[in-house]
Amino acid sequence: MFLRAGQRVGLLGGSFDPPHAGHLHLSREALKRFDLDRVVWLVSPGNPLKPNPPAALARRMDAARALVSHPRILISDFEAQAGTRFTAETLAALQARHRGVRFVWLMGADNLAQLHRWDRWHEIMHRVPMGVMARPGLRIAARASVASRVYAGARLPAAQSGRLALCAPPAWCFVNIPMIDLSSTELRARGGWS
Repeated sequence: MFLRAGQRVGLLGGSFDPPHAGHLHLSREALKRFDLDRVVWLVSPGNPLKPNPPAALARRMDAARALVSHPRILISDFEAQAGTRFTAETLAALQARHRGVRFVWLMGADNLAQLHRWDRWHEIMHRVPMGVMARPGLRIAARASVASRVYAGARLPAAQSGRLALCAPPAWCFVNIPMIDLSSTELRARGGWS
């Protein structure tokens, strides 16, 4: 993964089990809304908050590469390479390896609603700015979440979302975007991916 100092890089972490058009849509919107140079999909070896392990990492990486043809969206297995398991560890390792890159952690509103359950979530908020994009049905839960209340003073107005990567953390921005109502959980339930 080639990144240069000064670049604004969005990080979209997840299992991508399977990757789908919703991930791609969210990434394209993040590039525009947060004025990013790149979005990196961090395909994780596993999710500590999920009870069942995902499909094999190589299969998920191949599926992500087959789905993405956008030149500014990169696919990475950085967590497996670095041996990190939690987001706070991954961010620390990325910042150490790519000094001067302006990282932004990207997430759907569903993740903001349960961010307080993540390992060292305060550290995450203090490491990088966070770009939150609304998903269908989860706007209210996200805005009423523990994280949004604790860090209310660090919220950047949506009209200023293009400045997010330049903000010192803690900083976060919640933007409403037209979303594709699609999830990996639903795709797995339909069959054809295991």
